[in-house]
Amino acid sequence: MIYRGKWALVTGASAGIGEAFARALAARGANVALVARRKDRLEALAAGLKRDYAVDTRVIAADLSQPNAPDAAISALGSEGLAPDILVNNAGFGLPGTFAQNPWAAHREFLELMVVSYAHFVRLVLPGMTERGFGRIIQVSSVAGLIPGSAGHTLYGASKAFLVSFSQSLAAECEGTGVNVSAVCPGFTYSEFHDVNATRELVSQLPKYMFMRAEPVVEGALNAVENGHVVYVPGLWNKFVVWLAKALPRPWAAEMVKGQSRRFRKQEG
Repeated sequence: MIYRGKWALVTGASAGIGEAFARALAARGANVALVARRKDRLEALAAGLKRDYAVDTRVIAADLSQPNAPDAAISALGSEGLAPDILVNNAGFGLPGTFAQNPWAAHREFLELMVVSYAHFVRLVLPGMTERGFGRIIQVSSVAGLIPGSAGHTLYGASKAFLVSFSQSLAAECEGTGVNVSAVCPGFTYSEFHDVNATRELVSQLPKYMFMRAEPVVEGALNAVENGHVVYVPGLWNKFVVWLAKALPRPWAAEMVKGQSRRFRKQEG
């Protein structure tokens, strides 16, 4: 997996899994376009990647909950004659509470970022990848997209399930073109995700074996996309959870998830 001379675009690159993807790709020789809202963090990361790996970088500060953001990001690269060979769709956040507790404006922004921007970026870069005969598309989904939905964070599991199905369809359509597509489905991962949605104290009570660091998640995802694995679940615990959800009759699995989410909501309250 040497990507020397290739351009990678990573969304949500300012921290966590996105930052780990940027570092891993740069270590493999890829030039990296970093997309997120926090420009200061992106600039610091870009400087570090140039210093440590002698790659080229671009910083694109963008709010991907805004409909025109993917077009603007790709246009900014295109104005310099650059086109992504690798796309990592990773940007995201959680929306705590039940569906009725949040205003529609919050749900709309969530869907724009977590569903629409992912599909939009793929549509923008896929034709060029196909024409060049090389492309790698990684969509950061979640274990939540492979098990029954839970109470609270209502649209999160649904958005992640969309990414799994979307990636499977894309992989089938791209077969034989040189474009590989994978959905990586991590579970709890050490990052700022739970700080942003104000659940850090709550999830800190969970056993440490349920958590992974971002780096092995990313390494596994890069191996998966190179080897043509369309749906990749990192970590033994996460694999067990997904296996159990599939092995149990669907109503039993749904009741199991409902019971766990009920206890989680009770602690949250």
